[in-house]
Amino acid sequence: MAELKQIEINDLLESQKKVALIDVRSPGEFEEFHIPGAENLPLFTNEERAEVGTLYKQKGPETAKARGLEIVSPKLPELYRRVKVLSETSDETVIYCWRGGMRSRSLAMFMTMMGTPCLQLKGGIRSYRKLIVAELERYAALRKPFIVIRGYTGSQKTDILQALMKKGYPVLDLEGLAGHRGSIFGSVGLSPKSQKAFDRDLWRRLKELDDAPYYIIEGESKRIGRVVLPDFIMKGKETGVHFFIEYPFEKRVRAIYEAYDPEKNFTQLSEAYVRLRKYLDGRLAAELDEAFSTRDWERVIRLLLENYYDPRYRHKHKEYQQKSTVIAASSVEEAVEKLIPHLDEWGAKFSAIASGQPL
Repeated sequence: MAELKQIEINDLLESQKKVALIDVRSPGEFEEFHIPGAENLPLFTNEERAEVGTLYKQKGPETAKARGLEIVSPKLPELYRRVKVLSETSDETVIYCWRGGMRSRSLAMFMTMMGTPCLQLKGGIRSYRKLIVAELERYAALRKPFIVIRGYTGSQKTDILQALMKKGYPVLDLEGLAGHRGSIFGSVGLSPKSQKAFDRDLWRRLKELDDAPYYIIEGESKRIGRVVLPDFIMKGKETGVHFFIEYPFEKRVRAIYEAYDPEKNFTQLSEAYVRLRKYLDGRLAAELDEAFSTRDWERVIRLLLENYYDPRYRHKHKEYQQKSTVIAASSVEEAVEKLIPHLDEWGAKFSAIASGQPL
């Protein structure tokens, strides 16, 4: 009988070989969180996985195994074909499931016995998750300083951060990593990520910035959509160097309109507005109802900024006002141009501190 070999997560990630990485979990599990570069070849659909899981809990492992075999058996020829095709263009083939259990083991053993040797990821994707958690704790212990870009809703802070990132500055685009803009409308037109996927992509970005003496972030709340930010980022925000982008009101209105594309995303916007409406006073809700009904989007945006978002922002960020350097700008390009001298000055200071040089 062919022997099934395993590979550790660190060896997989550090491998210089061309690896065909196969995730045999259900599509829902894969969508929530997976190892980058993996191909999803599910043994079970989302519904089949739920069925087998219910049988396991209610009738025991043997009944669940028998049903699982019934489900997977007809799929084996197609699974064999697809794994074989992937393996033919790779140096190694690695198969994983959640814990390195029966799903990955059964397919890896089957392929190996059929003459296509496959490795099983030891501990499954859970070993990858454990590695990420440990790595984020390591980065937290580094205590690198933060520069925080703040501003009212619509000040194009994300565009400013992305422009700085293109110029090589050490930006952590937290909203981009979360797939969410951070407000009740924040998921409109986007694909929000799970906590596990966010942690994975944050870790990968932090690795890219290993040599950076500091990080640049937007002044986010603790929660961005479904994602909760790590404590070290929140502490970095509280103790960091703050810049406030003073952006013209009308340009903020236009920026929000372009970002949310209300005609294209009308259904999502309407659903989000229903969730927000219960927090509004009656007069404002009535005005917004009318503006929504006529699709007067600029009026909707102005009403929300003037009567809801701006007042909330002023109250929530009052403690940062006095220690912020104001950057007045009427475009992303102007904001970036004005920020760069400050960033370079602080970057030099942070580099000196990191290398133990006197300031």
